[in-house]
Amino acid sequence: MQLTKAEEQIMQILWTMEEGTVQDILKGFTGNKPARTTIATVLTILEGKDFVSHRSEGRVNVYKALISKENYSKKQLFGFVKDYFNGSFSSMVSFFAKETNLSIEQMDEMLDETRKALEEETNKTK
Repeated sequence: MQLTKAEEQIMQILWTMEEGTVQDILKGFTGNKPARTTIATVLTILEGKDFVSHRSEGRVNVYKALISKENYSKKQLFGFVKDYFNGSFSSMVSFFAKETNLSIEQMDEMLDETRKALEEETNKTK
């Protein structure tokens, strides 16, 4: 399930804070800040979507993300690749390489970084 822009803004703040009240989330906004009631409404929607839960501390609710930023990002990336590149990561990489005019050296560097990350992940699971 994809988040709306407003929902994602609040989730980004919650992922950074780990948990917080409406007032805490409001402080996390830069620039134009939404109304407290708007944040509370979006949090209620996020609870309905099982992205957020809350516990009550007196008269204040403390909200916490139920899905990690990493898991949400992974789902969105796989959906994006499926929808726009027929499920092919190599097609996606090729597209971005062409569009951003990457040099062979930059592509090699990306491959090296990917190999290292995969090796580290493999070593963690052993």
